[in-house]
Amino acid sequence: MKKLISLMLALALPLSITACNSTSIPASTTAAAVEETTETAAETEEASKDEETTEAATTAEETTKAETTKAEETTKAETSKAEETTAAETTKAEETTTAETTKAEETTTEAKTTAKEATVTESDSTENKVINFDEIRSEKTVTIPEWDPSSKAMQSLVEFVSASVDENSKSYIPVKDRIAVFDMDGTLTCETFFTYYDTCMFISYCLEDHPDKVSDDLKQAALELKPGYTAGEALARKFAKAYAGMTVKELYDYAVEFGQKKTPSFNNMRYLDGFYLPMVEVVKYLYDNDYTIYVVSGTERTTTRAIVANSPISEYVSPSHVIGTEFEVKVKGNEEVPSNMDFKYKNGDELVLTGGFIQKNLNANKTIWIEREIGQYPVLAFGNSGSDTSMMNYALDERNPYPAQAYIVVADDDVREWGTQKWDEKSADYEKQGYIPISMKNDFVNIYPEGITRADVQYHEPEVNAAVTETAETSAETTAETQKAA
Repeated sequence: MKKLISLMLALALPLSITACNSTSIPASTTAAAVEETTETAAETEEASKDEETTEAATTAEETTKAETTKAEETTKAETSKAEETTAAETTKAEETTTAETTKAEETTTEAKTTAKEATVTESDSTENKVINFDEIRSEKTVTIPEWDPSSKAMQSLVEFVSASVDENSKSYIPVKDRIAVFDMDGTLTCETFFTYYDTCMFISYCLEDHPDKVSDDLKQAALELKPGYTAGEALARKFAKAYAGMTVKELYDYAVEFGQKKTPSFNNMRYLDGFYLPMVEVVKYLYDNDYTIYVVSGTERTTTRAIVANSPISEYVSPSHVIGTEFEVKVKGNEEVPSNMDFKYKNGDELVLTGGFIQKNLNANKTIWIEREIGQYPVLAFGNSGSDTSMMNYALDERNPYPAQAYIVVADDDVREWGTQKWDEKSADYEKQGYIPISMKNDFVNIYPEGITRADVQYHEPEVNAAVTETAETSAETTAETQKAA
């Protein structure tokens, strides 16, 4: 551009001179022309510079735009590649998850099919009440403490309970319907004379502790109690008369007090210590498997509550779950009023025993009171004698909607206990009736806590003073003469 301007100036100057030579032009005009030409050249040069600057800016802008476009294309390409990679990885993960899920479902289905096929037997067509023990057997054997591991009775109980708590078993029993009933004397505790709790308590009350509060007839009745006596309704009526006038709490407290005494039939045993350890473990085992435990005894209810509350099973059996023989109770001051509908209980009133008798809780009464107080069939029943078979049969009743079993304790141990029953005879008879027999001799590892052993002599005459004995004998003679005269 500079060369072009210089060339133009060079050409213009001679022309100007020539013109001056041919025509007379004032010097001032010429100078002005030169100056104008110079200014024009300068403007032209400046315009050229601006043009170059503009061209350079344009070129830079185009370069930047190109670079930006290239960067955008690169970013877009990288993004597209990343998206494709992510999609591929996601697809692969989904395919892997689907494959694993399908495999797991196939494995589960196969396991269920195998289990189902393993439990299908000819008995599948029968009612669901039939327990298929093979269904719940496992390599790990469950045992109950204090029981011989080979005990068939214990094994059958474990199998029954295992099935009853297994929701996948046909023999499953809902928690609310897991009801177990236990007789007390002879089933949970020893009942051989001189350890039978309520009988010995009656003797102690009449002849040792409170002879001044009972009639001569009752003292005589206490003196006449010997091994082989009958614990029936007639004797229970005498018990009720002996405690007439006591409040319910006083009877409860006396039952606990008496329990601290030692029985002469065993060494180192208080009456409250007479619970069979293996049966205590059964109660605990059932409780741990969400069974509700009831004690259904022939012993008077308040006395039974006192015994249970001070025993090893106290935490498994509440007072409301004790059913027993019933003595009449009224609000104190209204003992002679025929109907309880004729008066009301007031704050501070006492409930007292009137001496009246309501019912002996043996035989069919056990069934009746289970129905009246529990309101449904038990699924497990435990007893030890013929007076318990009614409640055992009630559990086994074919109308029971759930599977059920009944167990009966056989007193066949004459070394650690005072057992007199013959196992072969009793077990065969009980099995025919549908009960599962329990051998105290063979099934129980220990019967009582360490240190308690059988005494040399089972029965000891109660210690009474001569005055009590003489009074009782005189009363007996008078009664005999009266009967003879009549």
